[in-house]
Parts: sequence; structure tokens; C-alpha cells
Amino acid sequence: MKKIFVLIVCNLFALNINAQSFVGAWERNHSSENGEKLKSVVIFSDGYQVISTYEAKTGKFIYSNGGTWKLTGDTMTEKVEFDTNNSDRVGSEVTFKVEISDSTMAIVGSDMKFKRIDSGKPGKLHGAWLMAGRVREGKKQMRDTDRPRKTMKILSGTRFQWIAYNTETKQFMGTGGGTYTTINGEYVENIEFFSRDDSKAGLSLKFNYELTNNEWDHKGFSSKGDPMHEIWVKRK
Repeated sequence: MKKIFVLIVCNLFALNINAQSFVGAWERNHSSENGEKLKSVVIFSDGYQVISTYEAKTGKFIYSNGGTWKLTGDTMTEKVEFDTNNSDRVGSEVTFKVEISDSTMAIVGSDMKFKRIDSGKPGKLHGAWLMAGRVREGKKQMRDTDRPRKTMKILSGTRFQWIAYNTETKQFMGTGGGTYTTINGEYVENIEFFSRDDSKAGLSLKFNYELTNNEWDHKGFSSKGDPMHEIWVKRK
């Protein structure tokens, strides 16, 4: 009877470990060596992920890395596309065991435990997107999204993060993120961190958005106040 019970528990655990269980956003509150309160947020979309750490009070950017991911049993494998602390990791694979429940996710053998923020809902823009072009003087100017130089934006149901990087040169150009909403055709970003300028933390930016044939039309003003009209496409 004891063996049967253990087998049932193991099977139930295995059923809970599937890739879709990770999709969404996760949060970890912890402290630096100096006692500064930090926040780490992970966003998983289908096939792509990003994690960032920043000061909870000021929004001062600390660290970010991300790329592709896949799950085999309880083992997660991530292929690094950018790493703000160590560019030599770009292109390498990192493998570790994970545990997950409805509300928590943990990396086995570490103190890294995250609480779920959302499971990919209600965000209409959930997923990984690539900057595919701009509209200038009413004309689309598209670019090759397969090139090494990328600007990617990953969104869960309530969280967003954009990252500019180059997988060939291993260069990291910048990132920013926070929460977002999509209501009545208006996309609003509430910035919690911005690597190029910590003073942008706390800003809310409003944009008009429209989804047409898997293209995200994104129009408004940048954090500098400059007009912008971008085209994003879902990353495959």
C-alpha cells in the first residue's frame, strides 16, 4: 500500500510539471548583501523567458538575462541570448531542476523561490514579440527579424519587459519593464525599471494599439516624449 501511495504522489507531481504550467509571470522578493530590498520578476511565454532584478523601492536596475527555454520532465534547459552580468554566457545552455505548484515555482538546490503573479491572462498581448519595423510618413519600413540584432518584448498577462541585444556580438543595449494593461484599444505601460535611466521608474506611458494578422501596431510617444509608430510581430 505504501509503495502504491508513493507512486500515485509521484505521478501527480509529474502531471503538474509541464511547460504550460510555467507560462505567465513570477515574482521573488529578497535582499542584497547590503540589506537593500530587491525584486526579481520572471516572465515565461511559449519558448522564451526573461528574468530581471531591480531595487524594489527605487526601481534601480540590477540584472537581467533570458532567451529560449524548454522543459523535459522536471528539468529546464535555457539557452542564453543575453546576460547583463556576463556576456560570455550568451549562446550557452543552462540546465537545472524545477518544482512548481499552482502558486509557487522553485529551482531545486537553491534559495530561489517565486510566487505566481499571473498565468498569462488577461493580457491580450501575452507572448514574445520582435520589433519588425516602423511607420514613417505613413509608410511601413520593415526589417529582418531573424538578424542577430533584436529588440524583443515579452509579456505575460500583466507584466512586460523589452530587451535590445545582439546574439552575434553578445552586446546588451538596454531593457525596461513593469506592468501593463490593454483596455479599449489603449495599451498602458507602468515602468518599474529602466536600465538606461533609473529616473524613468514610476512613469506611465499610453499607446494606441491594434492587432491585425498577427502584427501589433504600436503608436504613441516614447519615454523621452518622441513620437513613435512601431510594428511588432510574434516571435516563432
